[in-house]
Amino acid sequence: MKKLNKAQQIRNYMEKHPTASTAKICSALGVEPPYVYAVRNKMKTAAIKETINTHINTHGDSLSAIHKISLLKEFAERAYEAGVKQEEPVDNVNHPPHYKTGGMETIDFIEAKALDYNLGNVVKYITRAKHKGNEVEDLKKAQWYLERAIMKLHI
Repeated sequence: MKKLNKAQQIRNYMEKHPTASTAKICSALGVEPPYVYAVRNKMKTAAIKETINTHINTHGDSLSAIHKISLLKEFAERAYEAGVKQEEPVDNVNHPPHYKTGGMETIDFIEAKALDYNLGNVVKYITRAKHKGNEVEDLKKAQWYLERAIMKLHI
């Protein structure tokens, strides 16, 4: 039997447990929240598209071109809202998602290793680089802090 990929596992779990929270799905399957959000949003978008296509197919001949365009616009707006909204509030101050990837918050790792300011920032920028938006910029910031830490050792 072929092993299911993460997305298939999430879809199957959500079909069996339609009211399960993201946290419950993550716990049950050992996946990170971004995977669940992505799958959930694709499922919502597919459901919206199917509903509108069914409406167009059922009433296609009697719908004017303007009505069809308005249905497609509605689809785009609903799909956008489904992709933007998250079921659980994001706490960008205390627990930003880009610092929680991997199951441990970056601050917890930095404190556990007793890293100083410069090395803590190296870890921070490296761990968030792929998740915050501008990977190259974050890696350059990490490099800057690493160079400062190395300079301190040579003084």
